[in-house]
Amino acid sequence: MCDHLKMFEIGDSLREARLRRGISFEQISHDTKIRGKYLRALEGEQFDQLPSPTYVKGFLDTYADYLGLEGQLYVDEYNSRFVTDSEWISPRRSPRPHDRRDRGIQTSIVMIAIALIAIVMVVVISAWQVSNGGAGHRTGTGRTATTHPRTVPAASAYLSIDALRGDSYVEVNRDGPGGSVLFQGTLQRGAVLPFTGKYFWVNVASPGNVAITVGGASVALTGRHAESLTVTPNGVRAD
Repeated sequence: MCDHLKMFEIGDSLREARLRRGISFEQISHDTKIRGKYLRALEGEQFDQLPSPTYVKGFLDTYADYLGLEGQLYVDEYNSRFVTDSEWISPRRSPRPHDRRDRGIQTSIVMIAIALIAIVMVVVISAWQVSNGGAGHRTGTGRTATTHPRTVPAASAYLSIDALRGDSYVEVNRDGPGGSVLFQGTLQRGAVLPFTGKYFWVNVASPGNVAITVGGASVALTGRHAESLTVTPNGVRAD
């Protein structure tokens, strides 16, 4: 009973706060650097339209704080209702006791399958990097990929992203936001992404967890909210 009373509708609460303040999606997107389609997905609780749970948490925290709400409460509510340790799940709807054992078996099978797929991906990506001179992780299709803790030589890289303090969802495009996708996925703690070239667009969901260097110089990040950067031979500009 107590847990039920503590629950609240994430999307409705965000929408009501935005309407009370009379702020448009365009203005919020400009101020927070969160794309409008993601803001609408948060208000509609359509979390599967965002790339990963890490991205959802970062955007919820940023959006709620921007509206004058307590961002951590929204992250906690999202964690309690929509996320397990290893997978996306649908909103909980009070499962019957006799369903729990079957769900546990299905979860174990999914976790084993994910682990096997991850091992295969690590082997394939490592072989690809060796054959291509360690130019960095690329997904080709722009879909979510996961890196694992490892040391990557980055002496010749112009742009380097290092997950020093924890995991973070990272998106790197060539030239600008609409350019070709070089990497899009969760950079795990201890992993490094080096890139050659001089023109990039970078979006980091949890900037407090990563260190970015451009041309050998460290880039100052806010450390709290999602942040977008444009990298050119002349330096770095926050979008």
